[in-house]
Amino acid sequence: MRYQDLSVKLDDMINMIIITLDARDPYTYSHSERVAALSVLIAAEMKLPQDEIDKIHIAAHLHDIGKIGVADIVLNKEGKLSKEELIQMQSHSLIGYNILNKIDLFKEIEILVLHHHERFDGEGYPSNLKGENIPIESRIIAVADSFDAITSDRSYRKGSSYEVGFEELNNHIGDQFCPTVVRYFNQANEGVAPLLDTIEKVNIHHTAFVGHEDLIHSRRIVG
Repeated sequence: MRYQDLSVKLDDMINMIIITLDARDPYTYSHSERVAALSVLIAAEMKLPQDEIDKIHIAAHLHDIGKIGVADIVLNKEGKLSKEELIQMQSHSLIGYNILNKIDLFKEIEILVLHHHERFDGEGYPSNLKGENIPIESRIIAVADSFDAITSDRSYRKGSSYEVGFEELNNHIGDQFCPTVVRYFNQANEGVAPLLDTIEKVNIHHTAFVGHEDLIHSRRIVG
């Protein structure tokens, strides 16, 4: 069955899940909307098959669903996270995988969510996958996720410009990010502003302070 044939049922379920998560972390809802939109923009620029684009769209919407399993004291902490709290935060990709793996509609989606924080140099999490061993869909979501994190406001700092966001991605080609994905994102850069400007931003409510290295270029933390 094609993923687009399930779109109505999936849309309802995705909205229910994201709205539930939004009740705990208002940042996540609009962030997921933007990451999904950016991921589809990149995938379309790469001319991936429509079925693959549909999977990316769904996985990007749900990439942070595992935060449901992160303790409120960590998710909503006002201040810098400790090493133990960062380990808990990093567990969200595995938690998301375990949630989605139990739902037949999300077969093949769960693996993309699991690996959206892998790094191209193999120092990401949870599996330390390297290079093209990381699913291309997860590599696309990783670029979109980081770009939105860089360019969005938080309660403790102002988001960077889109220009700076692209510079940051290009500065970390080959270590954090897949060179192919970043190259295609560069080609699609004129479509970013009109796309993101249509999605409401509520990031200012996100209070947990995660430093730049921890948030954007995070490596797996071993407890």
